[in-house]
Amino acid sequence: MLNVKNGFKNSQKLTRWITYVLCVQIVTAVLAVIFGVLEYQLLSAFQDGIYTSLEQAFAAGETVIELLQGIGIFSLVAFISSALLIVPWIYRANYTVRQLGALNMTYTPAWSIAYYFIPVFNLWKPYQAMKEIWLASADYQDDTSRKVSAVLPVWWALWLTSNMLGQFIFRLSAETQTLSELINLNMLSQVSNVLDIPLAIVTLLMINSIESMQNRCK
Repeated sequence: MLNVKNGFKNSQKLTRWITYVLCVQIVTAVLAVIFGVLEYQLLSAFQDGIYTSLEQAFAAGETVIELLQGIGIFSLVAFISSALLIVPWIYRANYTVRQLGALNMTYTPAWSIAYYFIPVFNLWKPYQAMKEIWLASADYQDDTSRKVSAVLPVWWALWLTSNMLGQFIFRLSAETQTLSELINLNMLSQVSNVLDIPLAIVTLLMINSIESMQNRCK
């Protein structure tokens, strides 16, 4: 069993705030999908000749477009807020499991965060650091035959896919000019919004699972 040390810091309050913010992200993602579909229908109607100009089409769907823009801004704020909360949570989770007596950990609290911002290394190092936190929290750090929950690889696959798709959409949006390009951009944005929902759910499961395991070791 892990041995509790004086440096243990309970992260339940931080975890609770992360839960709130991720729930907000889920709601905004669902709304983005709904209004994104309405925007797609608007663009398709223009493509089919129902509207004589793109300006007329956007005027007809002015409310939908304004709401979609507002949701986009709110979603960005929620994403930044979740990042500002999850970063210190990862640091604290790594630090705490060390204070509980975890041995032979490769990644320090600082490096478990830093690798997210280092190109190439950010493709696998953050996952390895999180895997190490999970195993140590479950008191499996000395048993190499054990495997982590499927939650972790699913979380990382969704995280990488969502980020790569988001970067592609950002670059594409700066170059989009034609109607067909707008429709393609809309469809890719819809895929991104749909991915954000399971990503937030899996992230919640992962964080709460690690938090629960560490609290049982107190």
